[in-house]
Amino acid sequence: MNYTRLIQQSHFLEIKARSLAEGMKSGNFRSLYRGQGIEMSAVRDYIRGDDIRAIDWNVTARMGKPYVKVFEEHRELQIFLIVDNSLSMQISEKNKSSKYNTASEAAALLTFAAEQNECPIGTVIFDGQINLALLPLWGREQTMVILSNLQKYNMQENNFQPCQGSVLDSAINGAGKLLKKRSLVFIFSDFRTTGYEKSLGMLAHKNDVIAVRMTDQQDKALPNAGTFPFVDAESGIKKIYPASSMRFRKAWLKEYNQREKKFTDFCLKHGITPVEMKADDEPLKVLTDLFNRNQKT
Repeated sequence: MNYTRLIQQSHFLEIKARSLAEGMKSGNFRSLYRGQGIEMSAVRDYIRGDDIRAIDWNVTARMGKPYVKVFEEHRELQIFLIVDNSLSMQISEKNKSSKYNTASEAAALLTFAAEQNECPIGTVIFDGQINLALLPLWGREQTMVILSNLQKYNMQENNFQPCQGSVLDSAINGAGKLLKKRSLVFIFSDFRTTGYEKSLGMLAHKNDVIAVRMTDQQDKALPNAGTFPFVDAESGIKKIYPASSMRFRKAWLKEYNQREKKFTDFCLKHGITPVEMKADDEPLKVLTDLFNRNQKT
């Protein structure tokens, strides 16, 4: 692990995250800073017109004049990141950012923004197995642990080989068990697997979930390059497809659009916010637009 580079990167990301932190704090994302409960914080003198149900009779009897309870709503935001570092997220064209590169930068920005807003943050990082699971905590140490692990599991930056497959369902299910109170959950994945829908629906029932679907150009349109060899990153299965065939290219695009619509419809049905982030997107812009968009709704 190159810690010098990590520190340099952290300074850069921390500066970029300041505007995101302000957006999180001042925005009006539907249940951002949702009240987590109401507790009595103090008492004060009774003022004519106060609800008599708020009178603190013990203090009133002791002081000889009426006092009312003052209640405070808890508004601490807890954030949780579920980050997919499977092979399908790691592979990219030469000299181009992978889906994981972009997702990990977005996750790092959210981590710094959480620290600046004094919000506890936790994470799960997974491929064909769970690589990291952290309970939500606040502080610089937690920030650096998350950042170092986001870098550690980057195949383009380190000598790391992801475990084949995807345990997205287990990661989502595990997050649901870790979270003891309502949290804002970001899932960064290409969702190129199956069997996670039930767990995702259950997670969204108790938390505010933003499903960030990571894509790249090849997901939607293939290069016009004659016959094109394909290798499934997860299974290793190899096939050759006629990428230059207009019929095949139309079928490829149709399948992509159907998969996108199915995913979006599922999210909206379960109260999940769907977001698309392309591998060549600027993560800060996508996240800032997300908070700004919900501030206006």
